[in-house]
Amino acid sequence: MLSREDNELVTRTGPGTPMGNVLRRYWMPVATSAELALDGEPLELKILGEDLVAFRDTDGKVGVLDLYCPHRRASMWLGRNEERGLRCVFHGWKFAVDGQCVEMPSEPAEYDFKEKVRMTAYPTVEVGGVIWAYMGPPDKQPAPPVFEWATVPSTHRHVDRMVEECNWLQALEGGVDSAHSSFLHRSLLKDPDMRSGFSVNGYRARGGNPLLEVELTDWGYTYASIRDLGDEGNYVRTYQYVMPFTQIRAQQFTSRGERTGGAPPLPLIGGHMWVPMDDENVMVWNLLYHFGPEPLTNGDEIESNSGRGRNDYTLPDRRKVLHKDIRWGIDRDMQRTVNYTGILGANTQDHAVHESMGRIVDRTKEQLGTIDRAVIATRRLLIEAARTVADGGDPPGVAPSYARARAIEKLLPKSERWQDTMSEDVWGEWRPRQLASAGSR
Repeated sequence: MLSREDNELVTRTGPGTPMGNVLRRYWMPVATSAELALDGEPLELKILGEDLVAFRDTDGKVGVLDLYCPHRRASMWLGRNEERGLRCVFHGWKFAVDGQCVEMPSEPAEYDFKEKVRMTAYPTVEVGGVIWAYMGPPDKQPAPPVFEWATVPSTHRHVDRMVEECNWLQALEGGVDSAHSSFLHRSLLKDPDMRSGFSVNGYRARGGNPLLEVELTDWGYTYASIRDLGDEGNYVRTYQYVMPFTQIRAQQFTSRGERTGGAPPLPLIGGHMWVPMDDENVMVWNLLYHFGPEPLTNGDEIESNSGRGRNDYTLPDRRKVLHKDIRWGIDRDMQRTVNYTGILGANTQDHAVHESMGRIVDRTKEQLGTIDRAVIATRRLLIEAARTVADGGDPPGVAPSYARARAIEKLLPKSERWQDTMSEDVWGEWRPRQLASAGSR
């Protein structure tokens, strides 16, 4: 459990908060590139408690600005995106992507003071079909993000985002908690469809309680869940936690893998990014990619990653169709006969338990176990990062040493350590600072 003070530290992310200062040292994914058209409709955003607007100008440049015009505070989402700038509809003040006022038509020429007016604007880059904004100190701006999923062709990756109605950290902690997949996402059927869960014949269901091992890295940590399958060996599924809010995981999907209890035929890798909108809502980015010869389709692979149909959230607010106000669509008859939760879709199952804790969970009342080692490691890293940034240092993961970090899964003989057998695939030429297992079952 955490003290009340530490719980406040890790959950509050607004301007000027210790954790907000940490998160602002990283590039923040704010929208997909496809959401912003040339001179198209602006996009309203909330990131780290700040109300923002994004737009793509006539030259293709992306601006992420304060949502409110500095004149009379009208919303710039109402604005006209035209001729290399976003124009406020109230009095016509127009702003470029860098926040500089470039036209002030409502003022007489002799009183024109546009060169003195600049609104808050954040630097942006486009990487992997995603628009990223840097919201921290200009002199601390890091190199652009270099995730492996962003380097594969656009035909070989899928990225989308949806709102989860809880604090960012309980969503992140739910993601790095690998033991839950043996239960929360379990189907009661031998041959389930993709939305009901993992087969009772699959490795995670048969392996039961996992042994968790955590290895610290420059970007956060690598961890593995190890499930004992008896004479078959150990099923090892690896994950990467990249500070401050990214998880990359081996992707085993139901349609071709868990139905037969085997590994998937394609080297699929999935993951999430949990980006705080404010202290009570988080934007969950869903990632899926592979580096095989064939394009990623819009069928089984994408469905299995999200655990839902692609349209199971509403636009433009991106709230789930099966949301907490309707109890996530839980069906008690289904819970007795079809799957463990009575809820369809892995993401909705995840969100249901995270949101059921309340908007911000009280960690002073927890009782953690051995399966929570990754959760504990995450909290320690975030608390240490807050202290480091407060002292003027750099938090881990701002330099893209994670570029080669990969998550895979394998069935290993019990005599082999994953840190040895899988090291090349998981870390490439990089090695952890310390190769030591973190505890026992």
